[in-house]
Amino acid sequence: HSWGMPPVMFSVVTKYHKGRHSLFLYNSEIFYAFTQDILRSHWFVNINVFHIIVAIMTKERIINMQNAVANYVVITGASSGIGAASAYKLASRGYNLILIARRAARLNDLKAKIHASYPNVTIVVRPQDLAIIDDLPKMYAQLNQNYAIKIWINNAGFGKIKSLSHYQLTEVTQMIRTNSEAVALLTTLFAKDHEQDNVQLVNVSSRAGYHVWPNTIMYSATKFFVSALTEGLADELRTKGAKMQAKVLAPNATATEFQRVAKDLDHDVNYADVFPKYNTSATLADFLIQLLNSDATVGLVNDHYELELSDSRLP
Repeated sequence: HSWGMPPVMFSVVTKYHKGRHSLFLYNSEIFYAFTQDILRSHWFVNINVFHIIVAIMTKERIINMQNAVANYVVITGASSGIGAASAYKLASRGYNLILIARRAARLNDLKAKIHASYPNVTIVVRPQDLAIIDDLPKMYAQLNQNYAIKIWINNAGFGKIKSLSHYQLTEVTQMIRTNSEAVALLTTLFAKDHEQDNVQLVNVSSRAGYHVWPNTIMYSATKFFVSALTEGLADELRTKGAKMQAKVLAPNATATEFQRVAKDLDHDVNYADVFPKYNTSATLADFLIQLLNSDATVGLVNDHYELELSDSRLP
């Protein structure tokens, strides 16, 4: 009041001074309109405070404008394996990154490592358990509103290698939510907002999303869903003449944490002891780039561990 300011404005300025500028982000448009009448208001007497407000407002609007014009790639399941390798690869090509996974410490370590090689890339870390389905619409809305997303990659997923009768019900629900339900929800939201934009959606399925092996029934079912959803969407988008492209990446055996999780082990797996041949995560990242640069709908890693690019494979 000693500055002739209403309490609400004083609150905003002092909270910014204490480092809580995020409060301003969510009210910048209202605050911008509010400041237009400040100089005409009889209670505003301190021009220095107005300068502070304008400086804050200008900084925030520049940041938002930069985010709005830069190209971002969203990668779920980015803390390890194919997701982490793809983040490195896309950073090398100048893309800014939004990395999503459950393990915040892993994401921050990855961010630091990528920045060591590519310091000009902007990296946003968003810890999120994709199995918590009710959180996903809000997460998506915040990212979609604040960043110009050029590519969205639904990569998060896991499997279990055992007969169906040996599953715990919590394993079934967790796998369906992460592998299928989260993909369906995020795919739908992205398509609704970006159908007529020049963007790409890549859903990571699996070789097991096109073939069922013993003891992979539940995992295959979740990945068949991903394959069918994405191939169907790709066909729908083509029929509409939409600009958006939907694509499936279907890895074969790849040296990641998959086997450790699938077999409930407390140690990493030497893939050479399990498979006569397999791919590395870095190779899958290269395959991803080939898929993105093509007009193909499906990038499937065949039994020779080579990438096959094709149109829809499902009947």
